[in-house]
Amino acid sequence: QVQLVESGGGLVQPGGSLRLSCTASGNFERTSTMGWYRQAPRKQRERVALITVDGSTMYNDSLKGRFTISRDNAKSTVYLEMNSLESEDTAVYYCYSFWGKDYWGQGTQVTVSS
Repeated sequence: QVQLVESGGGLVQPGGSLRLSCTASGNFERTSTMGWYRQAPRKQRERVALITVDGSTMYNDSLKGRFTISRDNAKSTVYLEMNSLESEDTAVYYCYSFWGKDYWGQGTQVTVSS
């Protein structure tokens, strides 16, 4: 089994920044694609960004420029730097990895509010 554990969520004011982290363990394949999804209240889960082991990235076009994904392969960790946060970014953010099948973290709440 693969375990994905997120951290870094919380409450932030509009215009602020947050950095999410997710560390994989268990039978995690270090060459897995990793990434982030989010689900806002009453909305479907949507992809935020993905990153391959060689650093190739794919972003949700609506978020590109404000969000940056990166990873540390030696630590099996993926990061999401979020800047200029808006109330519409309020959601549960889920860590994701793929190696033959999808793996998900438990999610971390991000709330953007004044």
